[in-house]
Amino acid sequence: MEKLALLSAGLVAAMAVASCDETSSTAGSSLVQDEVEIIVDSAFTVSGRAVDNDFVQSRTVLQLLGKIDADGYGSLSSDIVCQYMPTAYVDTIGVSPETIDSVKLVLTMFKDGFAGDSIVPMGVSVYPLTRQLQSPIYSNFDPKDYYDSSKLLGSTTYSGLIDGADGVGADNSGSIYKDIFVTLPREIGVSLYNEFKTKESTFSTPQAFAEWFPGLYITNSFGSGRVTRVVSNMINVYYRSVQPIPDTDPQRDTILNGTGTYMAVTPEIITNNNIAYKMSERLRQRATSGEAILVGPTGYDVEFTFPARQIIERYKEQSNALSVINSLSLSIPVEEIENNYGLTPPPYILVVKKKDKSKFFSGTQINDDISSFYAAYNTTTKSYTVSSMRDYLMDIIDRGEVTAEDEEFVICPALVSFFVNSSSNYYSYYYGYNTTSTQVSSITPYVTEPVMGKLDFENAKIVFTFTKQTLGN
Repeated sequence: MEKLALLSAGLVAAMAVASCDETSSTAGSSLVQDEVEIIVDSAFTVSGRAVDNDFVQSRTVLQLLGKIDADGYGSLSSDIVCQYMPTAYVDTIGVSPETIDSVKLVLTMFKDGFAGDSIVPMGVSVYPLTRQLQSPIYSNFDPKDYYDSSKLLGSTTYSGLIDGADGVGADNSGSIYKDIFVTLPREIGVSLYNEFKTKESTFSTPQAFAEWFPGLYITNSFGSGRVTRVVSNMINVYYRSVQPIPDTDPQRDTILNGTGTYMAVTPEIITNNNIAYKMSERLRQRATSGEAILVGPTGYDVEFTFPARQIIERYKEQSNALSVINSLSLSIPVEEIENNYGLTPPPYILVVKKKDKSKFFSGTQINDDISSFYAAYNTTTKSYTVSSMRDYLMDIIDRGEVTAEDEEFVICPALVSFFVNSSSNYYSYYYGYNTTSTQVSSITPYVTEPVMGKLDFENAKIVFTFTKQTLGN
């Protein structure tokens, strides 16, 4: 553990920027000659290593369904267990058990929302859960004790094709989607109706509803070559409603057709992707030989040691009482690994202190830029860049010590979600533009599709900059 005695000052009034490992320049002249230097130091190295990551906690409503065997990646299959959020209201006006026509499970995918072959036919089968799901739940969950294989509710076949397929539409943003329909027993709708009529409290909370209806097990029944991303999972009840026609004498009725979405997968309930992954032997050998291979949803994370101690020592050697730390960044090139399904590196990674990884994913957290960061995959430069590590370094300096845990990090494939802020003010009204910004809303393990890449630490670059001011006489 190293004790630090570093002083920092306020912002410097004038700066001149030059680039090299240690460069100084004089910034202007005054009655008192002050000298300002921008120190850019990139003479640091970092190395990483692949570590097993056998399971993840999904923490997402995105669901994976299917099976794929990709040359260079390996074999991955995924099926689904899920509870359902119940509706607060079931239509009973003019409706009776006899007027309930059918029930369908509706699984929605976006256009190109899959990894693998769009044409190959795949089968899906649906079973009722016989007991409530455990929490927390992880990707290595085995559903065999939670359903009865003799109680098939329904099945269907589907492909990833959009053109000419049934159930194709567009959402409000214009994104094309496809619904996969699985016909379920009509009795589910009748039971739902009767339960609402006799015990409405069952629908008051997802916990109460799960006691009555534990959920579904949705699995791939046949076919291989595609893993589909299911973005919406809901159960529709189709029924007829007998309604009186106003101002008719004698009284006459009319029949209206209705659809009730009475159950859906939402962030509030328990859902899980049960993932089985057998890694390609070639990929495993590359990791065993020392390459920093990153594989998801399960497979390999990458651990590395960040040289915080060395950076701070270099800063102490070159700084003075008026020095100010400007920035610290880490950029890691990525090598795409050849395969026959176009699998790429994950679109985002989470960089988190090793000691904090479990805690981060067990709760609903976002990056704090002190112990956790995220980076997007740049498809042009083929790299990840964490550009906001200044607060991490300042936190260590403020604590007055650097520990081994401060330097130990792990990189995980991550799903980063955002929300958009729009602001309107006098200027936007007058000049006709709006100011928008995006903020991170959640960071969860990446269970969206198979991904992989090699992190090239030999060419990784750490850039540390600080300002040094020397007062003149």
